[in-house]
Amino acid sequence: MKSQFTTYIKALQNRITTALAQEDGLALFREDKWQREGGGGGRTRVIENGNVFEKGGVNISEVFGLLPESMQNQLGVSHTDFFACGISLVLHPKNPMVPTVHANFRYFELYDDDKNIVDQWFGGGLDLTPYYLFEEDATHFHGVCKAVCDTHDATFYADYKKKCDAYFWNHHRDEARGIGGLFFDYCRPNEVHDLASWYAFITQMGDAFLDAYLPIVQKRKILPYTSEQRQWQEIRRGRYVEFNLVHDKGTLFGLKTKGRIESILMSLPPTVQWAYDVQPEENTEEAKLITVLKNPKTWV
Repeated sequence: MKSQFTTYIKALQNRITTALAQEDGLALFREDKWQREGGGGGRTRVIENGNVFEKGGVNISEVFGLLPESMQNQLGVSHTDFFACGISLVLHPKNPMVPTVHANFRYFELYDDDKNIVDQWFGGGLDLTPYYLFEEDATHFHGVCKAVCDTHDATFYADYKKKCDAYFWNHHRDEARGIGGLFFDYCRPNEVHDLASWYAFITQMGDAFLDAYLPIVQKRKILPYTSEQRQWQEIRRGRYVEFNLVHDKGTLFGLKTKGRIESILMSLPPTVQWAYDVQPEENTEEAKLITVLKNPKTWV
């Protein structure tokens, strides 16, 4: 399975970066291949200062070796020999009317001393972080997610949407990072879904990413915006940074397993503000967003 999924994420990275570069029309992705001390490596592709995308990255990695004790405790496992591969992307558009997006699809194996697989699972998800809320965009994004889920299991969407809302909760701010999407983890073979079934689900979800996000970009990238709206975008980007550095398991996993720092921190936006005690005025578009972030909605 690991070779099959590794082949898939390499092809998916190619498809996504090609489509995003075409959409941007100016900037191209810079590729950076790297090796990890301790085993494995990856291929980072970053786009910067484009017409549409101010900064973004689409990374793949294939790493192996021994888990540090901190990660054994976090994962709740006793075996230390591991393999992990995945694709992770974050896009920070220039126009504040275009939402930031994140997606991650990964596979994990654990081995005993004889290199036998003792545990294996898939995980991942995708979520949207708008700065100005267009409800039809949220409905579209969640609609694509639900359509894929329903193809595989009628319970998936409600379950993974709820988990997404819980996972991307900025506890110290008492608000969501964005308007959610899907989050799933520890998708192990069981009596209902074998490993091939999980592979079919996660790859179909990966294939649907561009359908979920690009129509939103195409609709919103042409909208005008003011310097005040740009400032609001940068303030809200600060909340994104806070979540990634304080709560995000993927970021913490990379840091604690001596991953490549440039690739791990690729998710951070290029310009951010932490203005003191910013409170939007009532009945504004900014206040509308905060209301939804503090009270996650059902979109489909």
